[in-house]
Amino acid sequence: MDEKDAARSNSISPAVIHRLPRYYRLLGEMKRNGKSRTSSRELAAIMGLTASQIRQDFNCFGGFGQQGYGYNVDILLDGLWKILGLERQMSAILIGVGRLGTLVSSYITDGRFGYKLIGLFDNNPALQGKVVDGLAIQNDTALEEFCREHQPEVAVLCVPKTSAAGLCKQLTQYGIRAFWNFSHYDIALDYPDAIVENVHLSDSLMSLHFLVYRNQEENRDN
Repeated sequence: MDEKDAARSNSISPAVIHRLPRYYRLLGEMKRNGKSRTSSRELAAIMGLTASQIRQDFNCFGGFGQQGYGYNVDILLDGLWKILGLERQMSAILIGVGRLGTLVSSYITDGRFGYKLIGLFDNNPALQGKVVDGLAIQNDTALEEFCREHQPEVAVLCVPKTSAAGLCKQLTQYGIRAFWNFSHYDIALDYPDAIVENVHLSDSLMSLHFLVYRNQEENRDN
């Protein structure tokens, strides 16, 4: 059974799925630093997990380790690359090319993360025609024809929550079912069959604030 078949035969928890990119990034750093071998104990110490959890995660996909040896970094990195499906570039469009959208587009056009950005859209006339990452920004009114012709698989939403609902309705009608969502609009609530990865920058900021605040309060009490 290869890694993909193993993945399909198991019910993989969201927690494991969200750890896979962390493993991939960490192992990539190890390889760049000339490291050829690692262990579940070493990975656990770096990631703040237990060695048992590391082994359980990898066993969801058939396992990669060898008792008494640990993990070959190259083999494990290649296995995760296949599990994540990074050998296939998914076509993506991005709507909302303001400051956030421009920054986000650079991650997609990087090419390392499994995407090929094929279209940029914005309803701001001042931005239309401007070239970002080699693509000219188009008017949102061109979305239907563009999607019909190019059939993008993923839409990246960097638009305000107020305009996201109508936009999602359009995009689902155009055949898009996967979203990288920065809009704070709950796509899954209205489109339960959609595949959505939500990014809430404000949530991350508030979580940091809470941790700093709690640390300060604890130090004050001591």
